[in-house]
Amino acid sequence: MTDSPATSPASPTSHAGSRLAIAAAGVTVVLWASAFVSIRSAGEAYSPGALALGRLLSGALVLGVVLLVRREGLPPRAAWPGIAVSGVLWFGAYMVALNWGEQEVDAGTAAMVVNIGPILIALLGARFLGEKLPPRLVAGMAVSFAGAVAVGLSMSGEGHASVLGVLLCLVAAIAYAGGVVAQKPALAHGSALQVTTFGCLVGAVACLPFAGQLVDEAARAPLPATLNMVYLGVFPTALAFTTWAYALARTTAGRMGATTYAVPALVVLMAWVFLGELPGLLTLAGGALCLAGVAVSRSRPKPPSEQEAPAESVDSTEGR
Repeated sequence: MTDSPATSPASPTSHAGSRLAIAAAGVTVVLWASAFVSIRSAGEAYSPGALALGRLLSGALVLGVVLLVRREGLPPRAAWPGIAVSGVLWFGAYMVALNWGEQEVDAGTAAMVVNIGPILIALLGARFLGEKLPPRLVAGMAVSFAGAVAVGLSMSGEGHASVLGVLLCLVAAIAYAGGVVAQKPALAHGSALQVTTFGCLVGAVACLPFAGQLVDEAARAPLPATLNMVYLGVFPTALAFTTWAYALARTTAGRMGATTYAVPALVVLMAWVFLGELPGLLTLAGGALCLAGVAVSRSRPKPPSEQEAPAESVDSTEGR
């Protein structure tokens, strides 16, 4: 795995690249949080497979146009294994399983189960990518997961849950984690736009068995539901997955997975602002824990020169 410019702390260019990567991750998290509202609306008119296929086709169309305008062409051969696996698992299986699972369980239960994903990403990244598990990352994920559980419990009071729904959400979490870990090596060979575009195309091809359902349901669906499906394809898929890939190429899979723990907190905030759903104290506390955990997991220990005064540096190193 080659180092990107963003990994060289001494270079001014690296600092600019790091800021861009953080901004890209922020765009991803905000758009993925907004997707929950759109999925709720579109899911009333579209079945899980049809919604996933419509979303992926919309995203692939936009990404294909951008790819042609930028003339980036096909990704290198070495990128294709990761693109194919991430396309089937993340763009395909994850979206179908999540859409289906959210119809079988309440939103809170779905959120709790799917948020196992970032933990699996860190573990799989350590196993297959040789990534380290720094104490700050582990601690941050533990805090964020506790926050996600609190948010989920606060949303589950009047909901329902089925064994099938829980299993589907678990499948979604596993597919999400596997897709991210497969995508990481592909980004060492192809650009973020290439990897996202062709991953989205692979996912759309995997979902083609739902084409008949999509055609039938699109003919009957109200316009707002269809517009929400298109929104999911253009913004939370085409744009957010590209910014995700850009950021993932410049950090570890574990850190990027931990960043997504900000999504539950943002969903709570958006539901409050745009839907008038006033969160309870447990929900607010859980959202705060999610954000605190992300901050811890993304933080880095200060170099010794910044932690201690030069006169104390000799004595303070003895206990390390």
